[in-house]
Amino acid sequence: MNSSELHPLDDTMRARVLDELARLERERNVVVVYACESGSRAWGFSSTDSDYDVRFVYVEKPDWFVQVDTPRDVIERPLDDELDVSGWELRKTLGLLRKSNPTLLEWLDSPLVYRSEAVATSRLRELAEAFYSPPAARSHYLSMAKKNFRGYLQDEVVRFKKYFYVLRPLLAVRWIDQGRGRPPMTFEELLVTLDDPALMVEVAELLVLKRNADEAAYGPRRPHLHAFITAELERPVPALPRTEENSALLDQYLRSMVHQYA
Repeated sequence: MNSSELHPLDDTMRARVLDELARLERERNVVVVYACESGSRAWGFSSTDSDYDVRFVYVEKPDWFVQVDTPRDVIERPLDDELDVSGWELRKTLGLLRKSNPTLLEWLDSPLVYRSEAVATSRLRELAEAFYSPPAARSHYLSMAKKNFRGYLQDEVVRFKKYFYVLRPLLAVRWIDQGRGRPPMTFEELLVTLDDPALMVEVAELLVLKRNADEAAYGPRRPHLHAFITAELERPVPALPRTEENSALLDQYLRSMVHQYA
């Protein structure tokens, strides 16, 4: 299956997203330096009726930073059932990057990019790599897997999509534990961490079901997958390297971006 099939995005929706980004720039007097798809379409297991989850990073003007009251640092535009657009201001973004926030790191790794200012994005990705913390990422993904497993996969009949909301973070944990570096966003890349041929066949079958059904599709619980998930959730935590936080690099980048887009 090629990239366009794994990550479907038609030209009409791309044009609509770009129009929405341009509109919010005019209305909010900001500059969007990066925008991407962040949901199941970017992960590579969208359903026939999956919506579009657009996420972006934006730069405010200098006056925004010199206010007595703390200004809002998030823009949210839930437009309709098909399209949701929201973003983080750059200072907020860098604060999360310093803590190796996995959601932000996934945005920067998305295969579906709507807008990317070359210099700003390249440097942001370099900083993301420099501040990447394996323990922080592992904790995030393991917590996500546990929450979704307990919340959605305990009945005899479960939603197909919920398996992937558990499997994807669990495979990210395996990726980290195997010393492969920062986990990729796409589900297909994470599958290299598996070494059980029968499990890989079952996951492949489930992927086909998920991609050809709607978001609400249900099916019987899968014992083999259930056993794998349970074992993974109980695996001991290995010793992982830690990253030192150095805000000077982030401050320098923030100042340069604000001055550039002032």
